[in-house]
Amino acid sequence: MSFMIEDRVAVVTGGSSGIGLETARLLLEQGAKVALCGRNPERLESARNELGRDYPEANLLVETCDVLKESDCASFAARVHQAFGGTDMLIANAGQGYVAHLDDTPTDAWLSESRLKLFGVLNPLAAFRPQLAASDIGSLTCVNSLLALQPEPHMIATSSARAALLNMTHSLSHELVVEGIRVNSILLGMVESGQWRRRFEQREDTSQSWEDWTAAIAARRGIPMGRLGRPQEPARALVFLASPLASFTTGAALDVSGGFNRHL
Repeated sequence: MSFMIEDRVAVVTGGSSGIGLETARLLLEQGAKVALCGRNPERLESARNELGRDYPEANLLVETCDVLKESDCASFAARVHQAFGGTDMLIANAGQGYVAHLDDTPTDAWLSESRLKLFGVLNPLAAFRPQLAASDIGSLTCVNSLLALQPEPHMIATSSARAALLNMTHSLSHELVVEGIRVNSILLGMVESGQWRRRFEQREDTSQSWEDWTAAIAARRGIPMGRLGRPQEPARALVFLASPLASFTTGAALDVSGGFNRHL
């Protein structure tokens, strides 16, 4: 199935590993020109080598960029324009979670979580907005979390910031539609990651396989599909929403949680 993005230009922030890397991989597979960025030079070099090996003929730009720095985002946008002539799709993936209950959450954690979730989108958007507005398929697609609608007490600061991001992206969809820019997001549940792999290596029962170990976690947390998500699965949702296949969709938040949601 074609996502109708051959020779189109896609930018992925937080693209050096996990969901971001799998999103970049799918975009390249579909024939898009891809610019990805991250903060860690070693991870970026690893991603460059991996994608370059798998797609040697691809149009790929890999740059260091801290999305919380306006100047970094502006420089990255200029490099993309120089390399590819514009941008059609911006996929904002940079983010992390802060694990703590209310009494264990310091003031700076509330501020840093809100800053990362909001300005991790706002700064790249400001830098790439003219390019997206010039495209005939311009789109901004954000990685958000089910926490936005289903908060967890042990991640109170992150849950609050995720709810703010959901509110903001919905507002942006109305603000930017007049410029021809669609804005959507996905709401992640529990997805396999390097952090889960590290916990698996430290498991008490070393005879337990990855599949059995993660299935047990899914059962404890009440995930109906009985497993954690795989990074390729949210990547497909992101590329769909970013692509012309979703041309009449804006302001949407697509649940990618394996049925973990408990709301209508």
